[in-house]
Amino acid sequence: MKFTERLKTGKKVFSFEFYPPKTAEDTAKLFATALELMKLSPDFVSVTNSSSGVAPYRTVALCGVLKAQFGLEVVAHLTCLAHTKSEIAGICGGLVKMDITNILALRGDPHNVEADARRSDYSHASQLIADLKKTGGFAVGGACYPEKHPEAPSLDADIARLKEKVDAGAEYLITQLFFDNAFYFRFLEKAAAAGISVPVLPGLMPLTGYKQMQNFTKLMQVGIPDALRKGIERWDGDKDGMFKFSVDYASAQAAELLKGGAPGLHLYTLNRSRAAIAILKNVRTDVAV
Repeated sequence: MKFTERLKTGKKVFSFEFYPPKTAEDTAKLFATALELMKLSPDFVSVTNSSSGVAPYRTVALCGVLKAQFGLEVVAHLTCLAHTKSEIAGICGGLVKMDITNILALRGDPHNVEADARRSDYSHASQLIADLKKTGGFAVGGACYPEKHPEAPSLDADIARLKEKVDAGAEYLITQLFFDNAFYFRFLEKAAAAGISVPVLPGLMPLTGYKQMQNFTKLMQVGIPDALRKGIERWDGDKDGMFKFSVDYASAQAAELLKGGAPGLHLYTLNRSRAAIAILKNVRTDVAV
């Protein structure tokens, strides 16, 4: 089923994100995680794709396994920065053979693409989205950034570029992770004012330590509210205390988003199940979904 059909029902949707493992041990752990998360009946799982130009085939293979062997609905990430149009067509052909009809279309991170791999026919995700819509058969989504893309000069400029994705055919959006819901609700207002009316699924992930918090603020330029920062600092070094605090914070954030009208939740799992299971159970207890 196309993910967009589930969105049209008006029911809250819940999803998890995985990344392709690199070793046999990591593969076994991922499949164990998938088995646990299956019990929560997610509406879909997504599989990430590096912009290096190498990993898309691992992404396609993992998508096929999750759909065929686990019975999960899958959204395949597809980056275009290191690919020609003919390569993208080949990747899409593989997805079609596996009956995968959902794609999250992304530009990719230029820093992950070596100079000699930059032979792409694409510069922006909107170009990939337009080609995917011409191909037909796919429900296509795009990424968005409630606090603005790190490369954008302003949030308004970023939303103008986002409008190009929607005009090209993006049918839904999934956000970069964020920890302050005010950014999400402000973003929705500005997006609506710009004529963007597609569903925007918030992406959430609990922080698990001080180092991780530093990485997010430096690499992704994501804001950390004082309450979250103080909690991370307080519980750093206490594994059980940190887990409970992080899950409680993410659960409260998720509940507020759903009550505020978010169409569902997209949980970044880092290929682990424990926190995602706890958050979703908490939300389903606190919010009528």
